[in-house]
Amino acid sequence: MDIVGQLVTIAAVLLGGLATHFTNHRMERQRTQYTMLTRWDERKLDAYAEYIDRVRTCIYSSVLLYEVRKNMRSIERSERDLTMELADAEGSRGRAFERVMLLAEDGVIDAAHRLNAAAHAIDWRARGTTEGTLDEWRELHKTAFQAINSFHEAARDDLGVSGNFQGEEHGARDLILPRTRQEPES
Repeated sequence: MDIVGQLVTIAAVLLGGLATHFTNHRMERQRTQYTMLTRWDERKLDAYAEYIDRVRTCIYSSVLLYEVRKNMRSIERSERDLTMELADAEGSRGRAFERVMLLAEDGVIDAAHRLNAAAHAIDWRARGTTEGTLDEWRELHKTAFQAINSFHEAARDDLGVSGNFQGEEHGARDLILPRTRQEPES
């Protein structure tokens, strides 16, 4: 009976050791997975924020070029310099877009493609590649900023951020653009 008791004790110690080892291994694996997910989420957030920043930089460069081309504004820089500045901004936006393509899930990628198309339409109009009225120019901007909001929503969903970005309050706010300049009355 003494040997059986010792064997049971040894078996219990071995079983306890194996259970402890298995539990520690499992917990370490979960911790590593969590660390990897967190690290990728941080990179995604950086890529998404950089992309939106580059899109907005292109839009602002396009507005300046458009206003100078249409004689709505005069500044000391030439139209050629503004065109080169826009080209540089587009290159940066393209590189940021590629980072999004590498890191994002499908919903964010789709939203980024729609946003890119809207931003390109603004760039082309600013350069004079496409023509249109001032009202059409304003519509291009509304479309682009709606695409930015859609991108934000998809990115928030991908990153697991709770809450609605495009709720009633936010959607009720329209894009704020300056009024059309009125001709001076004679």
